[in-house]
Amino acid sequence: MKLFISVVFTIILLPSLAYAETETSTSVEALSPNLRTLLTKEMRLLQEGMQSIIPAYVAGNWNEIEQTAGKMANSYIMKQSLTGEQKRELQTLLPRSFILLDQQFHYLSGMLKHAAENKKTELVGFYYSKLVETCVSCHTQHATHRFPALRSNRTSAEHSH
Repeated sequence: MKLFISVVFTIILLPSLAYAETETSTSVEALSPNLRTLLTKEMRLLQEGMQSIIPAYVAGNWNEIEQTAGKMANSYIMKQSLTGEQKRELQTLLPRSFILLDQQFHYLSGMLKHAAENKKTELVGFYYSKLVETCVSCHTQHATHRFPALRSNRTSAEHSH
């Protein structure tokens, strides 16, 4: 029943996310080159981790999922060795919604790790899907400069039949 409610909630929520106004679509673009490099590096590592989970999942390789999810959970850009100036830059330029989505992603990674530790097949799938939703939500709100297909098109959506 809880899974059904989660699915229904997701179906209702996803269209609203697609049309959500971003706090500032250029917030990530406004970061200094050094911070953008760190963020890009972290995103690539997270992408590699996400891509490695599917083959491990279908093979029942719980240990690999556990290790990968653990690395993802502990890869906060905010926790990296940043200078005081870089921390201020992040706090100033990144909208709160970006930070909250980043925190949610890492929390869900920890939950995925826990599910894999306990060999809970259904929960591994559930937390993986929640991670994907978090990625899409963040990219829709904060990275349409990198993923233009996620840019909302309110005009055509409002006038379609």
